[in-house]
Amino acid sequence: MADLTIYLGNKNYSSWSLRPWLVLKHTTVAFDEVVIPLYQPGSSETVRKYSPSGKVPVLHHGSTVVWESLAICEYLAEAFPHFGLWPSDPAARAQARAVSNEMHAGFAALRRHFPMNVRSSFPHRERIAEAQADINRVMAIWRDCRSRFGIGKGEFLFGPFTIADAMYAPVVTRFRTYHIELEREADAYCNTIMALPAMQEWIAAARNEPMIVEQFEF
Repeated sequence: MADLTIYLGNKNYSSWSLRPWLVLKHTTVAFDEVVIPLYQPGSSETVRKYSPSGKVPVLHHGSTVVWESLAICEYLAEAFPHFGLWPSDPAARAQARAVSNEMHAGFAALRRHFPMNVRSSFPHRERIAEAQADINRVMAIWRDCRSRFGIGKGEFLFGPFTIADAMYAPVVTRFRTYHIELEREADAYCNTIMALPAMQEWIAAARNEPMIVEQFEF
Protein backbone atom coordinates (compact mmCIF):
# COMPACT_ATOMS: atom_id res chain seq x y z
CA MET A 1 0.00 0.00 0.00
CA ALA A 2 1.40 3.40 -1.01
CA ASP A 3 1.95 6.20 1.49
CA LEU A 4 -0.15 8.45 -0.76
CA THR A 5 -3.85 7.89 -1.38
CA ILE A 6 -6.12 10.18 -3.36
CA TYR A 7 -9.89 9.91 -3.05
CA LEU A 8 -11.73 10.89 -6.22
CA GLY A 9 -15.21 11.31 -7.61
CA ASN A 10 -16.54 9.68 -10.77
CA LYS A 11 -13.88 9.98 -13.46
CA ASN A 12 -16.43 10.75 -16.13
CA TYR A 13 -17.83 13.78 -14.36
CA SER A 14 -15.45 15.01 -11.64
CA SER A 15 -13.34 17.77 -13.13
CA TRP A 16 -11.91 18.68 -9.74
CA SER A 17 -10.68 15.12 -9.22
CA LEU A 18 -8.87 15.06 -12.57
CA ARG A 19 -6.69 18.06 -11.77
CA PRO A 20 -4.62 16.77 -8.81
CA TRP A 21 -4.69 13.23 -10.18
CA LEU A 22 -2.86 14.45 -13.30
CA VAL A 23 -0.30 16.20 -11.14
CA LEU A 24 0.21 13.06 -9.07
CA LYS A 25 0.69 11.01 -12.23
CA HIS A 26 3.27 13.51 -13.44
CA THR A 27 5.37 13.01 -10.33
CA THR A 28 5.64 9.25 -11.05
CA VAL A 29 5.41 8.72 -7.28
CA ALA A 30 3.47 5.59 -6.30
CA PHE A 31 -0.02 6.27 -4.99
CA ASP A 32 -3.31 4.52 -4.42
CA GLU A 33 -6.60 5.89 -5.67
CA VAL A 34 -10.13 5.34 -4.44
CA VAL A 35 -13.08 6.38 -6.62
CA ILE A 36 -16.18 7.22 -4.64
CA PRO A 37 -19.32 7.26 -6.84
CA LEU A 38 -21.05 10.60 -6.33
CA TYR A 39 -24.72 11.59 -6.64
CA GLN A 40 -25.82 8.28 -5.13
CA PRO A 41 -27.46 7.40 -1.79
CA GLY A 42 -24.76 7.34 0.86
CA SER A 43 -22.16 9.19 -1.25
CA SER A 44 -21.88 12.13 1.14
CA GLU A 45 -21.46 9.88 4.17
CA THR A 46 -18.72 7.90 2.44
CA VAL A 47 -16.83 11.04 1.37
CA ARG A 48 -16.97 12.45 4.90
CA LYS A 49 -15.06 9.43 6.17
CA TYR A 50 -12.02 10.74 4.32
CA SER A 51 -12.57 14.46 3.72
CA PRO A 52 -13.14 17.14 6.37
CA SER A 53 -14.96 19.29 3.82
CA GLY A 54 -17.23 16.47 2.70
CA LYS A 55 -15.98 16.87 -0.86
CA VAL A 56 -13.52 15.15 -3.16
CA PRO A 57 -10.76 15.13 -4.16
CA VAL A 58 -8.84 14.69 -0.95
CA LEU A 59 -5.25 13.52 -0.53
CA HIS A 60 -3.94 11.45 2.39
CA HIS A 61 -0.16 11.46 2.72
CA GLY A 62 0.70 9.53 5.84
CA SER A 63 -1.03 11.47 8.60
CA THR A 64 -1.43 14.60 6.45
CA VAL A 65 -4.83 15.24 4.88
CA VAL A 66 -5.21 17.85 2.12
CA TRP A 67 -8.47 18.72 0.41
CA GLU A 68 -9.34 21.11 -2.45
CA SER A 69 -7.76 20.51 -5.85
CA LEU A 70 -5.39 23.47 -6.00
CA ALA A 71 -4.28 23.01 -2.39
CA ILE A 72 -3.42 19.39 -3.18
CA CYS A 73 -1.39 20.51 -6.20
CA GLU A 74 0.45 23.11 -4.11
CA TYR A 75 1.18 20.48 -1.48
CA LEU A 76 2.59 18.12 -4.10
CA ALA A 77 4.77 20.91 -5.52
CA GLU A 78 6.29 21.42 -2.07
CA ALA A 79 6.54 17.73 -1.22
CA PHE A 80 8.19 16.81 -4.54
CA PRO A 81 10.04 19.95 -5.72
CA HIS A 82 12.32 18.08 -8.13
CA PHE A 83 9.40 17.41 -10.50
CA GLY A 84 9.07 21.10 -11.43
CA LEU A 85 5.33 21.34 -10.91
CA TRP A 86 5.57 25.14 -11.08
CA PRO A 87 7.81 27.01 -13.57
CA SER A 88 11.27 27.81 -12.24
CA ASP A 89 11.27 31.36 -13.63
CA PRO A 90 9.68 33.75 -11.07
CA ALA A 91 7.60 35.68 -13.63
CA ALA A 92 6.35 32.50 -15.27
CA ARG A 93 5.63 30.96 -11.87
CA ALA A 94 3.62 34.02 -10.81
CA GLN A 95 1.54 33.88 -13.97
CA ALA A 96 1.06 30.12 -13.67
CA ARG A 97 -0.28 30.59 -10.17
CA ALA A 98 -2.52 33.47 -11.28
CA VAL A 99 -4.14 31.58 -14.15
CA SER A 100 -4.52 28.47 -11.98
CA ASN A 101 -6.31 30.46 -9.30
CA GLU A 102 -8.46 32.15 -11.93
CA MET A 103 -9.60 28.73 -13.12
CA HIS A 104 -10.18 27.60 -9.53
CA ALA A 105 -12.40 30.57 -8.74
CA GLY A 106 -14.05 31.51 -12.02
CA PHE A 107 -15.66 30.40 -15.27
CA ALA A 108 -19.05 29.68 -13.67
CA ALA A 109 -20.99 29.90 -16.94
CA LEU A 110 -18.63 27.49 -18.67
CA ARG A 111 -18.98 24.99 -15.82
CA ARG A 112 -22.75 25.32 -15.67
CA HIS A 113 -23.54 25.08 -19.36
CA PHE A 114 -20.82 22.62 -20.34
CA PRO A 115 -20.42 20.14 -17.44
CA MET A 116 -17.62 17.63 -17.72
CA ASN A 117 -18.69 14.40 -19.38
CA VAL A 118 -15.66 12.65 -20.82
CA ARG A 119 -17.31 9.72 -22.57
CA SER A 120 -20.19 11.57 -24.25
CA SER A 121 -20.51 13.87 -27.25
CA PHE A 122 -22.95 16.79 -27.45
CA PRO A 123 -22.15 18.76 -30.61
CA HIS A 124 -25.34 20.84 -30.67
CA ARG A 125 -25.39 22.38 -27.19
CA GLU A 126 -26.56 26.01 -27.26
CA ARG A 127 -23.74 28.42 -26.52
CA ILE A 128 -24.98 31.36 -24.44
CA ALA A 129 -23.10 34.66 -24.35
CA GLU A 130 -21.76 34.18 -20.81
CA ALA A 131 -20.30 30.78 -21.66
CA GLN A 132 -18.77 32.15 -24.87
CA ALA A 133 -17.14 34.91 -22.84
CA ASP A 134 -15.58 32.26 -20.61
CA ILE A 135 -14.37 30.32 -23.65
CA ASN A 136 -12.83 33.47 -25.08
CA ARG A 137 -11.08 34.18 -21.78
CA VAL A 138 -9.64 30.64 -21.64
CA MET A 139 -8.26 31.01 -25.16
CA ALA A 140 -6.76 34.40 -24.25
CA ILE A 141 -5.06 32.88 -21.19
CA TRP A 142 -3.62 30.03 -23.23
CA ARG A 143 -2.47 32.42 -25.97
CA ASP A 144 -0.74 34.73 -23.51
CA CYS A 145 0.96 31.96 -21.51
CA ARG A 146 2.18 30.22 -24.64
CA SER A 147 3.47 33.39 -26.33
CA ARG A 148 5.23 34.74 -23.24
CA PHE A 149 6.58 31.56 -21.68
CA GLY A 150 5.83 28.42 -23.70
CA ILE A 151 6.94 28.78 -27.29
CA GLY A 152 10.31 27.21 -27.91
CA LYS A 153 10.35 25.54 -24.49
CA GLY A 154 7.71 22.84 -24.91
CA GLU A 155 4.12 22.26 -25.96
CA PHE A 156 2.41 23.15 -22.69
CA LEU A 157 1.38 26.56 -21.34
CA PHE A 158 4.78 27.29 -19.81
CA GLY A 159 6.85 24.90 -21.90
CA PRO A 160 7.03 21.77 -19.72
CA PHE A 161 3.92 20.37 -18.02
CA THR A 162 2.96 22.27 -14.85
CA ILE A 163 0.07 22.53 -12.43
CA ALA A 164 -1.46 25.18 -14.72
CA ASP A 165 -1.92 22.55 -17.43
CA ALA A 166 -3.61 20.22 -14.97
CA MET A 167 -5.96 23.00 -13.90
CA TYR A 168 -7.12 23.56 -17.48
CA ALA A 169 -7.23 19.89 -18.52
CA PRO A 170 -10.94 19.44 -17.65
CA VAL A 171 -11.74 22.46 -19.82
CA VAL A 172 -10.01 20.68 -22.70
CA THR A 173 -12.32 17.70 -22.24
CA ARG A 174 -15.33 20.04 -22.25
CA PHE A 175 -14.19 21.64 -25.50
CA ARG A 176 -13.98 18.19 -27.05
CA THR A 177 -17.28 16.90 -25.62
CA TYR A 178 -19.25 19.90 -26.84
CA HIS A 179 -17.30 20.37 -30.10
CA ILE A 180 -16.34 23.95 -29.27
CA GLU A 181 -14.79 25.84 -32.16
CA LEU A 182 -11.39 27.16 -31.12
CA GLU A 183 -8.52 29.21 -32.47
CA ARG A 184 -5.90 27.05 -34.20
CA GLU A 185 -3.35 27.48 -31.39
CA ALA A 186 -5.94 26.63 -28.74
CA ASP A 187 -6.98 23.54 -30.67
CA ALA A 188 -3.35 22.45 -30.92
CA TYR A 189 -2.96 22.86 -27.16
CA CYS A 190 -6.07 20.71 -26.61
CA ASN A 191 -4.48 18.02 -28.75
CA THR A 192 -1.35 18.18 -26.58
CA ILE A 193 -3.35 17.69 -23.39
CA MET A 194 -5.51 14.92 -24.81
CA ALA A 195 -2.42 13.04 -26.02
CA LEU A 196 -0.94 12.81 -22.53
CA PRO A 197 -0.71 9.14 -21.48
CA ALA A 198 -2.22 10.06 -18.12
CA MET A 199 -5.18 11.73 -19.84
CA GLN A 200 -5.70 8.69 -22.02
CA GLU A 201 -5.64 6.49 -18.90
CA TRP A 202 -8.23 8.70 -17.18
CA ILE A 203 -10.50 8.75 -20.25
CA ALA A 204 -10.33 4.97 -20.61
CA ALA A 205 -11.32 4.56 -16.97
CA ALA A 206 -14.16 7.08 -17.37
CA ARG A 207 -15.55 5.17 -20.34
CA ASN A 208 -15.55 1.97 -18.32
CA GLU A 209 -17.39 3.39 -15.32
CA PRO A 210 -20.86 1.91 -14.84
CA MET A 211 -22.22 4.98 -13.03
CA ILE A 212 -24.51 7.29 -15.00
CA VAL A 213 -25.61 10.65 -13.60
CA GLU A 214 -28.68 11.70 -15.59
CA GLN A 215 -28.33 15.43 -14.84
CA PHE A 216 -25.12 15.49 -16.86
CA GLU A 217 -26.45 13.40 -19.75
CA PHE A 218 -28.39 15.84 -21.85
